[in-house]
Amino acid sequence: MNLVSLSKEFLEYQIDFGQRLILFLDTLRQRANNMLEHEQKNLPHLLKFKFEKVLDGRDFEIPSNYALLKIIEVDDKCLEDCLNPQKPPVIIFDPRAGHGPGIGGFKRDSEVGIALSKGHPVYFAIFYPDPVPHQTIAHVLFACRRFVEKVKGWHNKPPILYGNCQAGWLIALLSAHSPGLMGPIIMNGSPLSYWASGKEANPLQIFAGIVGGVWLTRFLSDVNHGKFDGAWLVQNFENLNLANSFWKKYSDLFQNLDQEQERFLEFERWWNGFYSFSEEEITSIVENLFIGDQLERGEFSLCENCTVNLKDIKNPILIFASHGDNITPPRQALHWIRTVYPDTKSLKDAGQKIIYLINPHVGHLGIFVSAKVVHFEHHAIFEHIAKLNELKPGLYEMKILNSSTDKDPFKNEYKVEFLEKDVTDLCESEPMDAFRAVRDISEVNDHFYRKFVRPWVEISNAFLPSQLMKTMHPMRLSRKIFSEKVNPFMGTIAYGAKQTKDFRFSASEANSFKQLENEVSEQMTDILKDFQVMRDSMLESFFKLVYFPRNNP
Repeated sequence: MNLVSLSKEFLEYQIDFGQRLILFLDTLRQRANNMLEHEQKNLPHLLKFKFEKVLDGRDFEIPSNYALLKIIEVDDKCLEDCLNPQKPPVIIFDPRAGHGPGIGGFKRDSEVGIALSKGHPVYFAIFYPDPVPHQTIAHVLFACRRFVEKVKGWHNKPPILYGNCQAGWLIALLSAHSPGLMGPIIMNGSPLSYWASGKEANPLQIFAGIVGGVWLTRFLSDVNHGKFDGAWLVQNFENLNLANSFWKKYSDLFQNLDQEQERFLEFERWWNGFYSFSEEEITSIVENLFIGDQLERGEFSLCENCTVNLKDIKNPILIFASHGDNITPPRQALHWIRTVYPDTKSLKDAGQKIIYLINPHVGHLGIFVSAKVVHFEHHAIFEHIAKLNELKPGLYEMKILNSSTDKDPFKNEYKVEFLEKDVTDLCESEPMDAFRAVRDISEVNDHFYRKFVRPWVEISNAFLPSQLMKTMHPMRLSRKIFSEKVNPFMGTIAYGAKQTKDFRFSASEANSFKQLENEVSEQMTDILKDFQVMRDSMLESFFKLVYFPRNNP
């Protein structure tokens, strides 16, 4: 390439780079404004389908912040004309893990959309940004049970329950506590085996041990006047994948700004809407489930003289997990089966049917929001949901064969098989002595905190308004600083972006400098990935040094 051509490419790249930089900053400005607007509206859910609210848990005799919506229209068409009265209703439960509800019906190509396309009446369980004072898991389960009872009565059929992430173990609790009330349950990326671990422990497991257990969760609730800010959970998720959270998602936006801006803003509106928990609810979840592993071991006490055992679940279970999920890897989604049913005979003798479906690579959020996953796995699940009731008791792997991403998923151009498996085929787990030690230390630290530290935190709350604590959270501040309402300089970016759009020039993908930019971005992603591996390795080594038992000489 001669000097003239190279100079021309450089000039084109400079213009393109400068314009993209202005539009990139303007996108961050729009995200900040969307976040502020969303908060001013009290963080409404982001369900994309028309609905009517049919039940509100805040009005129940045992109140909670849950409500039930009925989907009434899609694509401006009344559902009554296209529903199949022979098919059971579906209730979709979204995860309450820091974000608001809506991800299961975030767009037309979603779990809600697929269920509607198959003729099912669809209901959607939502929750409000703030919990009812002193709300507990028992309060939430009471509301969910009422939802299921009402839907079953309205349609004279037990509903299918569809739970994403946290909502998966919630409907498992409900099924064990109220056997026979519902039809099949589908758990997507849902952890039930919190101590299950391979040779490389899950980073979330390690973090709980390093911080010393549940005391930190209780402290973060106390400094927020009895409510736990969901932004802390979202920050934990982001810290798990440094390369994506702090570089790749932004570099992808910057490099493909003309195509990615709308998708980025739509997702970020949901990702940055933070919901709260009551102190009683979040500490019970962390202490008894994630640290205590009581659900898998049949020791979870829902109320006095009321212990939940997963062996009491009588309806078919379908578990959807992914090897690419670093939040709920297949081991944590499946290992409980080996704990509850030591062998296949005991599973069959219990009359239970458990089916699992494994995706080879999609990440945690992709299980719920990826259009490819919705069109492929979730479409296959709804297409063959009646088959679950027809299977004989036992363990099965659901295999979807002859797939092609460029085929129309609604033409059924694939084949589904249910392969009978032995319980011993499931993933094994490393010894759990370390996690028992974490549980014991957590109890000691929590007792010390409540006795000696909490009184001082309660006194300091008189001088620290909860709204100030929320506003200064890094997950909020790092976003809102790009709004012209907070940072006056961003007003010039808004003006510049408007002018840039009128004279937008894009350099060719063959431009040498643009190719160099892509290479640098990939190298930066690799650097952060390597740093993340090194960080996780160091934390794991420290965890093993502290918690794993020493071998006697």
